[in-house]
Amino acid sequence: MTRWFCLALVPLFSHLSVASPVSGPESDTARLAPRYEAGYESPPFYPTPHGGWVSDWRDAYAKAYEVVSNMTLAEKVNLTTGTGYWMGPCVGQTGSAPRFRIPNLCLQDSPLGIRETDHNTAFPAGITVGATFNKRLMHARGVALGKEARGKGVNVQLGPVVAPLGRKPRGGRGWEGFGVDPTLQAIGGAYTIKGMQSTGVIAALKHFIGYEQEMYRMSSIITTGYSSNIDDRTLHELYLWPFAEGVRAGVGSIMTAYNDVNSSACSQNSKLLNDILKNELGFQGFVMTDWLGQYSGVASALAGLDMDMPGDGAVPLLGDSYWASELSRSILNGSVPVGRLNDMVTRIVAAWYQMGQDEDYPLPNFSSNTEDRIGELYPAALFSPTGVVNEYVNVEGNHNITARAVAREGITLLKNEDNILPLTRNQSLKVFGTDAGANSGGLNSCTDQGCDDGVLTMGWGSGTANLPYLITPQEAIGNITDNVEFYITDTFPSDVTASDNDTAIVFINSDSGENYITVDGNPGDRLVAGLNAWHDGDDLVKAAADAFSNVVVVIHTVGPILLEEWIELDSVKAVLVAHLPGQEAGDSLTDVLFGDFSPSGHMPYTIPKSESDYPDSVSLIDQPFGQIQDTFTEGLYVDYRYFIKANITPRYPFGHGLSYTTFNFSNPTVSVVTALDTTYPPTRPTQGSTPSYNDSIPDPSEVSWSTVTFTQIWRYLYPYLDDPESITASDTYPYPDGYSTTPLPEARAGGGQGGNPALYDVAFSVQVDVTNTGSRPGKAVAQLYVTLPSSLGLDTPSLQLRQFEKTRELAAGQSQTLTLDITRKDLSVWDVVVQDWKAPVDGEGVKIWIGHSVADLPVLCSVGDGCSIS
Repeated sequence: MTRWFCLALVPLFSHLSVASPVSGPESDTARLAPRYEAGYESPPFYPTPHGGWVSDWRDAYAKAYEVVSNMTLAEKVNLTTGTGYWMGPCVGQTGSAPRFRIPNLCLQDSPLGIRETDHNTAFPAGITVGATFNKRLMHARGVALGKEARGKGVNVQLGPVVAPLGRKPRGGRGWEGFGVDPTLQAIGGAYTIKGMQSTGVIAALKHFIGYEQEMYRMSSIITTGYSSNIDDRTLHELYLWPFAEGVRAGVGSIMTAYNDVNSSACSQNSKLLNDILKNELGFQGFVMTDWLGQYSGVASALAGLDMDMPGDGAVPLLGDSYWASELSRSILNGSVPVGRLNDMVTRIVAAWYQMGQDEDYPLPNFSSNTEDRIGELYPAALFSPTGVVNEYVNVEGNHNITARAVAREGITLLKNEDNILPLTRNQSLKVFGTDAGANSGGLNSCTDQGCDDGVLTMGWGSGTANLPYLITPQEAIGNITDNVEFYITDTFPSDVTASDNDTAIVFINSDSGENYITVDGNPGDRLVAGLNAWHDGDDLVKAAADAFSNVVVVIHTVGPILLEEWIELDSVKAVLVAHLPGQEAGDSLTDVLFGDFSPSGHMPYTIPKSESDYPDSVSLIDQPFGQIQDTFTEGLYVDYRYFIKANITPRYPFGHGLSYTTFNFSNPTVSVVTALDTTYPPTRPTQGSTPSYNDSIPDPSEVSWSTVTFTQIWRYLYPYLDDPESITASDTYPYPDGYSTTPLPEARAGGGQGGNPALYDVAFSVQVDVTNTGSRPGKAVAQLYVTLPSSLGLDTPSLQLRQFEKTRELAAGQSQTLTLDITRKDLSVWDVVVQDWKAPVDGEGVKIWIGHSVADLPVLCSVGDGCSIS
């Protein structure tokens, strides 16, 4: 989401009017005649399937039906349309339906905390959460996020993030998600959603889909947002995988991406929204745009969009909208069927009921527009009434404990020669690097963390939150030992004296973020910095390595970072990746550095030896004119899947992570739970009924300004029209190609939230004993990968992560039995012809591997042949 905007971000479609009975609703192909990449089209799918047929949502939809069936046209349009930029306390809000006690719904960032407010927790970023490989902490962080959102009166919290998947190592926002693997993303996202929504907040899973680069992501006055060209199998097996698990977890809303997919904008891509999301995956919640990511009116409504944010049209702050009064006009002139609007608002109201927001849910008590107590209620209005906008409600609770635990368990030990770590408390230390210290401008001095100054706690952009406080590494280390000297500089001091008893700790980082802020020449993506450390961090490490015989390197980074200039130097004894730790950066690190806890994080991506180790197709595309065709020619071979296929040895593989102790696996067993006795899953369940409304065009007076008695706020987006009685319906509109009101067949692969419920039947259950064979307590992670047989007839990556479990803290000599379940879907490939998931009958030929990383898999189980340990 973009909080700020400039002329370059204004969409190009101001010439297309949702209201115009002359031009009619625009089709996707009207968007500047995009150049389609051969073989990557987005076929039409109409009409939008209605929600309400899933049993888990039945009660919520029944309540929504009673409300929506009695709503006026104005009330329905109000709940689907944002009120406009800076037209309320939150980054976005809908209109309201006061007769039914439904307030303006507050939508607020971010996936790691409540953005642009106070007395909130700044949690570790998603990439740190992924590195924990700890499902319990994923859920606990989600609960804490939800409690804070609820406490601030946020109805829809904009997270978690599972796209970008991290296909582009230099992409700006990969750190918001959980790692470069669909299963890791899926599990992280699902546990976060369940935690958040257990508190009553509606989670917004984002960004749907193929959003892998910041530059040229949006349509503007000079260009059209890039097209992510993705084949059907790659879409299903990689990029859609975590969204399917999020839908299965019952997520209440999904946000579309800015970009096109196969040359059709995500916010009006009927194949993606109507067919894949609402038909095949059975999504029951509502679909919203990213901010200013709506590029049409009628076309987006027909394609399955349910809510626009923040409501503005092509040019923000003019009081124009593709929806609002224009959606009212489109209903009256018949270009948008009343049944489509009824489903849109029913989905929104049903999500509100599903999370229990009709029962004592607080109203917003903060403003994302000002830190003052008294301020403008509608800052974008020329003359706005004022009032209390900030009540400074403290929602932090004891969430610092969860934040610290996540940051600590995400810390990943890459190297530890001579067991230099953990440090002793009386050890002579010298600490180098600005990344160990505070922001020189002060806490939160950079808007949306848009700078790289001091310890890197998170990237920049809308996925951030204000830090309520920050424990820096410098402060935390200083609290533990007096035998330390700090050099908070990125240039190695000439007057440093090194002795044989000294240990140097060098802090370096690598930053990235969202495109509306440029930091050190990097426009979100790491365009200039590449995969190297910022602020000449490599030189700092090498200088320290020249002066000291014992060097520990601590890295805070958004993603892959190159270590080759110094990783093999004799004096570089240990390397820790602390990822993006949030407010508890210092204490979480010293917990590990000084041995109070053994490190237990594992890499959520591969660290290469060179950027050239990646396929060319995942490079950033810098093409300022014309629509970029970003074709995913690498297919399924992203990150470790590609490295294995290309026989490239990385510096550190996906899943790698050391400990201060050692673990071994023993007594593995595999058992059949649900037999895979058919190639394809059993026939999907019969789909239940959906709410049935009177879909007649309503009385125009329902949206007439003549009936309104309140004072209008300038630029506020309303559903009302000056002369609605003059609007007549017509059947001569040039609808998008393939548009139809006749329902299409239900997806063969559908039948429940996330798809056919049989896909999620546990096929095999693997048990393995994990024993701490070292002398210190610690936690181990068991990672399960599968190798699918060639009998499936498709080229498939040789290893794919499909499950993981983390032990409790095990004392020396202690053991724990872990159970890892794998489903039918885990062992399936997407059949593009049959349009269903295809698995090997009885699991014949499937190999199941368990180990410490993708490159260290000592346990092998074969169905029917048992298990062995190498």
